[in-house]
Amino acid sequence: MPRNTGTAAQSPPENRATVPSVARTADSPRTPRGYRAVFAVREFRAVFAAHLLSLLGVVVSELALTVLVYGLTGSPLLSALTFALGFLPYLVGGTLLAGIADRYPARRVLVTCDLVCAACVAVMVLPGTPVGGLLALRCLVAAVSPVFTGTRMAALTEILGDGDRYVLGRSLLRIVSQSAVLIGFGAGGMLLAVVTPRGAITITAVTFLCSAALLRFGTRARPARAGAGAGGGTLLKESLTGARGLLGNRRIRALMLLFWVPPLFLVAPVALAAPYADEIGVGSAALGLLMCAMPVGQIAAELYVGTALSPRVRSSIVLPAAALQLLPLVLYALRPAVAPAVVVLALAGVGGAYVIGLDKWFVAAVPESLRGRAMTVLTAGMMTLQGVGMALAGLAAEFFPVHHVVAGAGALGVLCLLPLVREARRTAPADHPAETRDEVPPGTREAATTEPRDGATTELRDGARTELRDGATTELRDGARTELRDEADHHMTSG
Repeated sequence: MPRNTGTAAQSPPENRATVPSVARTADSPRTPRGYRAVFAVREFRAVFAAHLLSLLGVVVSELALTVLVYGLTGSPLLSALTFALGFLPYLVGGTLLAGIADRYPARRVLVTCDLVCAACVAVMVLPGTPVGGLLALRCLVAAVSPVFTGTRMAALTEILGDGDRYVLGRSLLRIVSQSAVLIGFGAGGMLLAVVTPRGAITITAVTFLCSAALLRFGTRARPARAGAGAGGGTLLKESLTGARGLLGNRRIRALMLLFWVPPLFLVAPVALAAPYADEIGVGSAALGLLMCAMPVGQIAAELYVGTALSPRVRSSIVLPAAALQLLPLVLYALRPAVAPAVVVLALAGVGGAYVIGLDKWFVAAVPESLRGRAMTVLTAGMMTLQGVGMALAGLAAEFFPVHHVVAGAGALGVLCLLPLVREARRTAPADHPAETRDEVPPGTREAATTEPRDGATTELRDGARTELRDGATTELRDGARTELRDEADHHMTSG
């Protein structure tokens, strides 16, 4: 957490395991807040820049490889398959390789994943690589992606802590990913106008290498959350055991499904945007509006929720927003023109801002030793179900009008989400302590303990948690927070 420039009276040594008498009443005016507090962490800036570069590499390589395969084969099917292969291997990589995220140090995993992607892309550039080889390499990059994303998400809890800064950091990375939908393919198209597909793919290899360098030299080395072989079995066994354990937990399963189910149905209007534009008789410009409306709505809402709402308010809107997010799609039953359809899609995107609060719930529910696997499985499920949703929407549109398919997806999605919302509420901890508390610095434990500087530990029977360190934080049941500083104060963060 950002360094506090204020001072407080120091408790006498005999009272260090008790509730201090002097409390901090206000943050320093110079203390960064909101998204600024996240960017104040040096390591996060490196992760953010690496995310931009690797995302650019993925988007451009997908587009360039699709164009390259079509140029080599003249087959629309193989060209479309090249793009679709970006979704399918997520399930394999996210389940069979999930244990990597906890078994090895995060920085090593992230750098290795970037280097593997760079190597795959470099082989794609070679003129002698056959089409089958190109598709196999595309699958390998896609299989590595959930491991990379899951490891990075778990590493953010070590860099930013598992409180509000983690939530806002995840939000920033998500906003960048959503923005790629708006500008990524356009930038790739302009790049392909001046260089060949192989030339564009070569550039993406450079972006992966730059991302690896940023992560290697811009982040700290930390030990693995679970040592190699800690699970007493092979990587495959650890991955599958971890996935079973996560999905076997009612709370974690409910939260995962709240992440997974909305995208399954939200992709219907996106996947069917071109057929719908043809159905209502509009051109390519209107198609672009239909494709962009939902990401624009989500980006705008996420920025507002992240900057204007407190952590407690963000937590309170999670379940209502999740339950209602898909409801606007039901209006497609009226076969709206372009302008009303854009409004409907933007409203559906706005509802997606519930994931800011859900991120914090999820981190609080997952044991630290399983966070890497949990984030990897979470990513794999989201991407896989998006691919499934696209396929199902296209299949349904073969038999029913497009606007009925989209409206039906919205209605069915709401019906699926209502029991999930009820389950999430039913499995919530008493008084939702993890969901509603303010930011907790890195390393703070959920256990109700007091850790004085001399290493002694005192447990408070009423459940209060007090941690006394350099820049320590005292949390009381009523939510008050007190920070103690000594003269040699030097509060170290992960950044």
